[in-house]
Amino acid sequence: MPDALPPCSILILAGGRGQRMGGRDKGLVAWQGEPLVAHVQRVVRPLSDDLVISCNRNQEAYRTYADQLVGDAEADFPGPLAGVIAGLKVARHEWMVVLACDAPLVDRDLIEALSRLAVASDSAAMVRQGGFWQPMFSVLPRRLLPMLEQAWATGERSLQKALLREAVQGLECVDDDRRLSNFNSPELLQG
Repeated sequence: MPDALPPCSILILAGGRGQRMGGRDKGLVAWQGEPLVAHVQRVVRPLSDDLVISCNRNQEAYRTYADQLVGDAEADFPGPLAGVIAGLKVARHEWMVVLACDAPLVDRDLIEALSRLAVASDSAAMVRQGGFWQPMFSVLPRRLLPMLEQAWATGERSLQKALLREAVQGLECVDDDRRLSNFNSPELLQG
């Protein structure tokens, strides 16, 4: 298989309510002197000419980190599946990397391994850690959009369950893989 990966769009999910952060917009919470989203953006920026951020508030703050911004079609923070659907609708490339804004330790090697797995199998790829799927670390073919929209229309709100309606390749990661750390509470930001 050639080393060159096809072009991809990258979606950073930053559209949540931030309940575990006391209602603060997680992507804009500072860690090591910068917003969490800045750490993720720095890793992915060289990998794509189509960086999309799904955000439902603070669009002006996010604009400097993205090529495109999207918001959920429905109000009241309906969850990551809504953000993925919105991202796939505007994605410029056939493949889209999906990452959470609160995973500042993600690295290029992980993203490229996920992308290689997805392209080689011509299907979605998602991290598996300790036997659990981690949908906030995925690579999706854009052609999944109609299936995800159908799942949404029938009441599905879980990104993981919607993605598992079709074949998904698992990228196995060890339980203590720091790259998968998500900083979704104020206590975790202290580390």
